[in-house]
Amino acid sequence: MAIKIERKIVKYQVQKPEDKAAGKAPDARPLAAAAESEEVRDRSGRTAKVIRMHEKLERPEMLIGQTYKIKTPISDHAMYVTINDILLNEGTEYEQRRPFEIFINSKNLDHYQWIVALTRIISAVFRKGGDVTFLVDELKAVFDPRGGYWQPGGKFMPSIIAELGHVIEKHLQAIGLMRKPELDVHQRKLVDEKRAEYEARAKQADAFAKPHFPDGAQLCGRCSTAAVVMMDGCMTCLNCGDSKCG
Repeated sequence: MAIKIERKIVKYQVQKPEDKAAGKAPDARPLAAAAESEEVRDRSGRTAKVIRMHEKLERPEMLIGQTYKIKTPISDHAMYVTINDILLNEGTEYEQRRPFEIFINSKNLDHYQWIVALTRIISAVFRKGGDVTFLVDELKAVFDPRGGYWQPGGKFMPSIIAELGHVIEKHLQAIGLMRKPELDVHQRKLVDEKRAEYEARAKQADAFAKPHFPDGAQLCGRCSTAAVVMMDGCMTCLNCGDSKCG
């Protein structure tokens, strides 16, 4: 007899012959309910019901959100990306923020169609639950055939979609779904040494960049200081006192 499955299969159990002989029935909990919540024991040993992210979770009246600004040199108008999060298991030790929806706003109507389509697809993936971090790699791998652009600070961005992936990555790191890339001990030590070396050179350059003598002073042949100026009709060094007049 054929059985039509109308729900997504998220859990299954094989009935063994010994179980059938003992009259033990498989877990009869609804599959959807098993995916939406989970019973765990908290620190005090009591059983607690933990709600997981799933597509049937209704949107609350208020969501926590953050807005990020994207300004590219290839467009006159900036894009504003808003990501709203839902707070699951609020007030418990299993409290967690998960992204729920995304909105992109811009005055540039040239990108209106793909912006609407992209926001709806990403929001649907957020509400589906599970691991949504794969979106970051997928978006960052999109390249513009016309070429990318350089961000302030010298970072190359292959496309606007890739920068949107960086924004989502930054947000997921902020709410704890992704780890920020960290350097190991040796890399951190090398970076600190290079930074100290650069700061030392910068301080030395600043000392020479700020002259203590009048502008236009010439180099003194005796003390090698740019401090020679015309005084009383004679070239005189203000640093060592050397004078052409003796």
